[in-house]
Amino acid sequence: MFRGVNPINMDAKGRMAIPSRYREQLSVHCAGQMVATIDTESRCLLLYPIHEWEIIQEKIEALPSFDPNARRIQRLLIGHATDIEMDGNGRLLLSAPLREYAKLGKKIVLLGQGKKFEIWSEELWNQTRDDYLQVTDEAAVLPVDLQSLSL
Repeated sequence: MFRGVNPINMDAKGRMAIPSRYREQLSVHCAGQMVATIDTESRCLLLYPIHEWEIIQEKIEALPSFDPNARRIQRLLIGHATDIEMDGNGRLLLSAPLREYAKLGKKIVLLGQGKKFEIWSEELWNQTRDDYLQVTDEAAVLPVDLQSLSL
């Protein structure tokens, strides 16, 4: 289970170090085999352990290819999916096209989302987070499933 906000520095080659608290879990859980792809709603990347990605890809591939919206999702998510292996130093190398899409520079944020991570530019994440926090109660309509949730 991945959670938390983790500020990270990316080097000039596009390598990012996975925080040590996740490294052993990723080594055991997926032998460091990951898949990164783009998020179609925000300028960030989605990073999945390989077995979690395979479940998602199977569902995406099952969508009807004659539906233009389904085809769009297939092309974007599967088309940008990139296999990534964690090296012996706990680093992942992000390809240039993925870095360009998410506007990643030196300062990035690894955001735990349960079964996956999101990778954001630090500046874009801070802006997005602040926008989320400014949403008024009237504008924020919670899904029915969340309306009964107690925190």
